[in-house]
Amino acid sequence: MKELEEKTLSTELVYQGKILNLRVDQIRLPNGKQASREVVEFSQAVAVVALKDNKNVLLVTQYRYPVGEVLIEIPAGKMDGEESPEQCAMRELQEETGYTAKHLEKITEFYTTPGFSTELMHVFFATELLEGEQNPDEDEFVKVTEVPYAEAIEMINNGKIKDGKTIAGLLSVKSKINN
Repeated sequence: MKELEEKTLSTELVYQGKILNLRVDQIRLPNGKQASREVVEFSQAVAVVALKDNKNVLLVTQYRYPVGEVLIEIPAGKMDGEESPEQCAMRELQEETGYTAKHLEKITEFYTTPGFSTELMHVFFATELLEGEQNPDEDEFVKVTEVPYAEAIEMINNGKIKDGKTIAGLLSVKSKINN
């Protein structure tokens, strides 16, 4: 819908970090007025719903500094360099849980917070899992647990799972698990 588009007039890079950049754009609104937009530039990322043969899903628990809480999540991470979403999904699954998957299927993709961030999240469904050695990043401290899929859905409903990518991922594979 062309009539809703905003036109960029100028861009100023305010911050350039290791994992994200912040820019402020001056834009022209559809009604002709000007406004500014703050944009967090972030790489694409992946999230993996890993289902074991016994219908348990692998979850990782870790402290998330920005929100000051320990969160329960599905394995996930940002894509590095020229890495494909599939390669990243396999790498993150192995690093965070120690598991690899014989079968990996892309389920969906979504913008995590399109009001201010460019992050695009690719969600995968991993099955036929093989256990191995966990290999987290040096600044990553995660605890791996497995819970029955139905219990994970209940954890969403009772507020124990609050992470958006985890909620989206677990709900997006529901039809595949119930079949």
